[in-house]
Amino acid sequence: MIELSENTSLRELQALSFWEKEEILQESSSAGPSNMNLVLRIKTSNRSVILKQSKPYVRKFPQIPAPIQRIQVEFEFLQLLENHPLAAKFVPKILAYDASNHILLTEDLGKGKDFSGIYSGEKSLNETDISTLMEFINVLHGIQAKDFPDNMDMRILNHEHIFHFPFQKENGFDLDSIQPGLQKLSLEFKHNELLKEKIESLGKQYLSKGETLLHGDFYPGSWLEVSTGLKVIDPEFGFMGDREFDLGVFLAHLDLGQQKEDLKNQVISSYSHSFNLPLLKAYRGVEILRRLIGIAQVPVNMTLSQKEALLNFAKSLIIDAHE
Repeated sequence: MIELSENTSLRELQALSFWEKEEILQESSSAGPSNMNLVLRIKTSNRSVILKQSKPYVRKFPQIPAPIQRIQVEFEFLQLLENHPLAAKFVPKILAYDASNHILLTEDLGKGKDFSGIYSGEKSLNETDISTLMEFINVLHGIQAKDFPDNMDMRILNHEHIFHFPFQKENGFDLDSIQPGLQKLSLEFKHNELLKEKIESLGKQYLSKGETLLHGDFYPGSWLEVSTGLKVIDPEFGFMGDREFDLGVFLAHLDLGQQKEDLKNQVISSYSHSFNLPLLKAYRGVEILRRLIGIAQVPVNMTLSQKEALLNFAKSLIIDAHE
């Protein structure tokens, strides 16, 4: 396998088989922070492209192993959406794919920003943003994709960090390094056996096969704002599962970003498929919990008391959903 990095020279990149005749590479740089994969923006004499390579570990946390085949799932996801005009406009076009080296080459959508600024208050979503994101979700969840990969290895990885690791009493992750007092606050939830029982049951549901094609990681880091509009990237967690999972994650991050209640109501009211409300609430709740007391933190701008209130809200979503 060819091992690429942000320090790979243009000469080495030029030796790859993707380039057109007489196409000369001129510049290579990081395409931005990526939690999972190496992502490069490469400018050539003809165009600008994005090169993504998966590794057998999580890029942000190299100590965490990750399925290298995730790039195959992303390739199949994008390939599937290319055949659906209403969905294709939201995602980058595939230019080349090298399965043996786990490299995917796509069009460059242009320099832009994701929506992570909602956590700090630097950015707010509006009704148009929600409408656009819901247009994508409505189309995606209507696509027939029975032969889509089960992506079980990635789901098992995700399962560990959503449904298990955050609730271990001793997991080696000092939450006080995130915010003083958070470790003590987390113990109420780590010691709540009823809550953990509900979460364990929900985790088994997450791992079961569903009938809806999901993005699998539908949060602000996967929404990209560029000159041509709002795009959706990074579908390597995609799988056939519960539609309530994508919706629950979406709503959880509106909670974490302290967005207006009207926008959350808009998500529910504009969803065009049937759904199970208790299941949606449970997925929403566990996503809030894992982002506040798990390792996959998001940069929320909250006091400890605000986090406590949101954690208790999340707990009620999960417990009430099962009663």
